[in-house]
Amino acid sequence: MSKVDRNQPKRAAGESRYTLFEFEAQFPDDAACLAYLMEQRYPDGVFCEKCQKITKHYREKARPSWSCEFCGHRVHPMVGTIFEDSATSLRLWFYAIYLMASTRCGISAKQMERELGVTYKTAWRMFRQIRSLLVQGDAPLGGEGEIVEADEAFVGGLSKWRNHGKKKGMGGGWVGKQPVHVFLHLGRDGKPGKIAARVLLASAEQNFRAQLVESVHVRVLPKSSLFTDSYVAYDKVGQRGYEHRRVNHARRIYVDGPVHTNTIEGFWSLLRRGISGVYHGVSTKHLQSYVDEYVFRYNNRDANGRGMFEAFLDRAVPKPQKAS
Repeated sequence: MSKVDRNQPKRAAGESRYTLFEFEAQFPDDAACLAYLMEQRYPDGVFCEKCQKITKHYREKARPSWSCEFCGHRVHPMVGTIFEDSATSLRLWFYAIYLMASTRCGISAKQMERELGVTYKTAWRMFRQIRSLLVQGDAPLGGEGEIVEADEAFVGGLSKWRNHGKKKGMGGGWVGKQPVHVFLHLGRDGKPGKIAARVLLASAEQNFRAQLVESVHVRVLPKSSLFTDSYVAYDKVGQRGYEHRRVNHARRIYVDGPVHTNTIEGFWSLLRRGISGVYHGVSTKHLQSYVDEYVFRYNNRDANGRGMFEAFLDRAVPKPQKAS
């Protein structure tokens, strides 16, 4: 007989920080999920607007709300979240977030439909609502003495991830492709930091070049050290106050001393595997939201397991309200 108790499985030593068993133990039903929302939104207690003080609130049996012990004033923790006015079980919402957070390259709405047991329409709505939380901030990267890598790739059409056709112009190698501009901030220790990415809606090559330069101006602070390839669109970047250094990919030079754009390749790899392997294709209309998702995943790449799940939940739950 084995000495292992099959009914009480133990966690093995590994990379996993938050397993399905632990998720089910923490969130067994809607009540547990609702209590979590309440705790996160009101960590210091609820300030009753009628009593004008912090009062004890009790959970109401027939409603997803809490009421003040003195005046009956109600607090609804789902108000102002993606869960508001949804007829879908709150636990299914949490499980959908868990599924998205526990997969490295993402999960499709069709797979979410199978996992949750809901209609495709419901799964697609939940998928879009969750992904809408992952929008990028507009804070620029870099600064004086800081290094920022910049690179662009083209999504869609044939040979999706090859840049070799871009010099042929919008009428040649770019037909059917959508340009994505990516910036990555390198720490002083040389390790990759935060990343930002923007979909450019270029209709002509000259327009695209202008957008590249403007994109650099918006997302990178002046006096930053900017590393790019030798694409001609970056010729005017130095005029904007950047210390511009570049490597000539056309001559197959990918590293020139400390100068390279190789760190961004890690993000391109994540985005490529996600779109081609999970979603198979993304329309131009929704491409930015998918890019936002993978930027969020990359920027939270060290938060494996429960850390990534909490990072998703933090976006779903509004900031705590002050009890004063």
